[in-house]
Amino acid sequence: MKWLGWPLALTLAMTASGARASQQYEPLADSVRAALHLAISDRAAPDLPAFSSPQKQMWLNTMSERLAKRMPDDTGRMEFLKTVHYEATRAGLDPQMVLGLIQVESGFRKYAVSTAGARGYMQVMPFWVKLIGSEDSNLFHLRTNLRFGCTILRHYLDIEKGNLFRALGRYNGSLGRPEYPNLVRGAWERHWSWPEITAASSP
Repeated sequence: MKWLGWPLALTLAMTASGARASQQYEPLADSVRAALHLAISDRAAPDLPAFSSPQKQMWLNTMSERLAKRMPDDTGRMEFLKTVHYEATRAGLDPQMVLGLIQVESGFRKYAVSTAGARGYMQVMPFWVKLIGSEDSNLFHLRTNLRFGCTILRHYLDIEKGNLFRALGRYNGSLGRPEYPNLVRGAWERHWSWPEITAASSP
């Protein structure tokens, strides 16, 4: 995959101001809509106790240290990271990439709302609730927001046959432009890289 370079100063400015675009509404075939609805509702996350393997516990501790300044509350930060890991892995995504996306989208602000109306950590557009959710889907709820966001990005990855650059463009509503994919990649590589655990790991 070829990633296009982008000036660092502009990248940092865009990160600070947040991503301005958002997912675009596209009619879905009934079969796709049903599959996405199932992905959203199926297999509720467990209580997420402390990670059982030393490797996963090391991941949690390392990411917690990196995130501490942005999320000072220890309990909330741990719950957030465990849920990110679970939902990303469940959708076949790299948890570190998802952390990079959240950094760009919301700056780790739970109640972030964009000018287009996108909500929460992963800046999910409300139309997704009508398309694949239910009446009680609250996009400001941690697990709901991450499940929607990861499921939507997985959907875009499938459409783009695994091309993450193009999938990220779809997620941001800027398909074909390099700015947003490079922002996510930059945040991922600079702040959240972790080679030992990948999306292939079990949740």
